Amino acid sequence: PPATNYVDRLVHEKLRQLKYLPSERCGDYEFIRRVYLDVLGVLPTIKEVETFVAAAPQTDEVDKRTRLIDEVLERPEYASFWALKWGDLLRLTRIQVGDEGVYKYHRWLRNAFAANMPYDRFVRELLTAGGSTFVNPTANYFRGANDPSGLMESTTQVFLGARLQCAKCHNHPFERWTQDNYYGMSAFFGRVKAKKTARPEELVIWTQRSGEVTHPRTGRVAKPWVPVRGEIKTPSDGDRRPVLVDWLTNADNPYLAKVEVNRIWSHLLGRGIVEPFDDFRDTNPPAIGALLDALAEDFVAHGFDRKYIIRTILNSRTYQASSTPNEFNTEDIKYFSHFHPRMLTAEQIVNAISQVSGVAGTFAQLPVGARATDVPSPDVLAEEESNSFLKIFGQSERQTVCECERSGDARLGQALQLFNGKFVQDKLVDQDNRFRRLIKANRSNEEILRELYLSAYARTPSEGELRQNLEYIARSEDRGKALEDITWVLLNANEFLFQH
Repeated sequence: PPATNYVDRLVHEKLRQLKYLPSERCGDYEFIRRVYLDVLGVLPTIKEVETFVAAAPQTDEVDKRTRLIDEVLERPEYASFWALKWGDLLRLTRIQVGDEGVYKYHRWLRNAFAANMPYDRFVRELLTAGGSTFVNPTANYFRGANDPSGLMESTTQVFLGARLQCAKCHNHPFERWTQDNYYGMSAFFGRVKAKKTARPEELVIWTQRSGEVTHPRTGRVAKPWVPVRGEIKTPSDGDRRPVLVDWLTNADNPYLAKVEVNRIWSHLLGRGIVEPFDDFRDTNPPAIGALLDALAEDFVAHGFDRKYIIRTILNSRTYQASSTPNEFNTEDIKYFSHFHPRMLTAEQIVNAISQVSGVAGTFAQLPVGARATDVPSPDVLAEEESNSFLKIFGQSERQTVCECERSGDARLGQALQLFNGKFVQDKLVDQDNRFRRLIKANRSNEEILRELYLSAYARTPSEGELRQNLEYIARSEDRGKALEDITWVLLNANEFLFQH
């Protein structure tokens, strides 16, 4: 198949070596549902599906999809959804940053994505933040750990993709990281301090003029150290963090850009080029090294523009490949010859159930009509029914910076919630839900079924599905109850619960 950009060229080169054949490009219905869920965390509306499918391409199908991608990336839901993802990484919770701080920190994240803040600036504002955690929300980054080692471990995992915890007590047995490296990286945070103010839950983050990290084995002062360059010169007094950030965001840095493009790729394709996406080490090489290098170089060349990289990936044939494997790539699980179905995240499922049922979600302290992806922190929801549903479906507790907190595995509790849980049941019996409004509007059974399928699957029902459902309604004494059953079936199907 033709390569639409360098992503496809590099993926196809690898597939040819392995004698895999890429799957066909997915259809329009599958494409629009996939893009909306991956970029916005919500399903497309019926009107949006119909408009896209009916739209005539300017010159070919690629132009039509490119136009949709450009439109979706400018939607306000984009900022909320990606702020949610970074809220997980930054451990944004009410317990961690306080009742007032959680909303301000979340607003900063959302505004950063809405403005498409360059990633290097994003990193700098986080890692060099100081002052009041209420006035300057990014200062909350330093509430996540209360000592130099904890700050270093979080920073290296999020921005370098390196898990250094085991080097705290000894040299890593299999990797190049040593105990000296561990304390050399910690030295950048040795002067960062926090103190309480008269305002409850407020902290002031500041740096003292002196302060060192001592190596526990040698008893010597640890010299600031970074990968590749080694020991690095820093001011004898004052803040060392700007020196670290200057090195980190330098265009020649071999880590920062690769980790971020790999994180974006993992989210969009369901698996990182390096997997897990935040575990870069010699014994965990990338599946397609040339692809990771090219994405990182392109990212830096375009000013660390995350939307640009997302757009590049979405426009690739690799992203748009069908989730149906062919006889030549069935065994492929890591080289992206076809799209790998994966379960929706907890927030995506809650949004989707609300959208299909036509009953808006309600979340504490948020406006009516807010989505699960707008919630700044899991612990904001307290005892709401949606909270237990989100937790059962793998919502992150945000206790660590590891993505492994968010589980995508299917569990018995999830099936029970979908079968007879209160959250779903309340939507189905609501007297003003989608299908009951359509009944009141005297819409035919066929019209109602078409709308339910479009809202849930972004496609119309097949002839067989339509016939089977119409027969079920005809046999039922209560039309509303029959449509309630059918909606329940749609919400329990893998086609609804999985990104595909």
